[in-house]
Amino acid sequence: MNKNFGRAVLAGMVATAVMTMLMLVGPMMGMPKMPIGEMLASFMGIPAALGWIAHFMIGAVLGFVYAQVFVERLPGPSAARGALYGLIPWCLAQVMVNPMMGAGVFAMNTPAPLMMVMGSLMGHLVYGAVLGGVYGKGGRVTASVPVSGIA
Repeated sequence: MNKNFGRAVLAGMVATAVMTMLMLVGPMMGMPKMPIGEMLASFMGIPAALGWIAHFMIGAVLGFVYAQVFVERLPGPSAARGALYGLIPWCLAQVMVNPMMGAGVFAMNTPAPLMMVMGSLMGHLVYGAVLGGVYGKGGRVTASVPVSGIA
């Protein structure tokens, strides 16, 4: 199968940008603050700008993984397939990333664990839906031949 690397990385970056915007406006809608770039920076001991760059790099890599492994294995239209995929990084965030960053499994060490987990779920579902929508079905460029009755 011929996968479109460029489209996969672009889809991952666009999806990460949309997810990031959602995270940044979330507190205006009553959600806890989730500045993932700053959290990554603190965890890795790097400047905040590099944490945000790391966040986008992770999104691009996850886009590539989606294209290589999952796009043709998940059911449904592109956005739904991507949203299903979004559940995978969400689960990994809850059981691996959160504990590594001190938040505990399913954010149990935070002041509002349920809100953090639900905010993360929303973000990852949006990430996945945008990823699937931008990448499309298989990410291959196909030529279509119009069929007409006119000779």
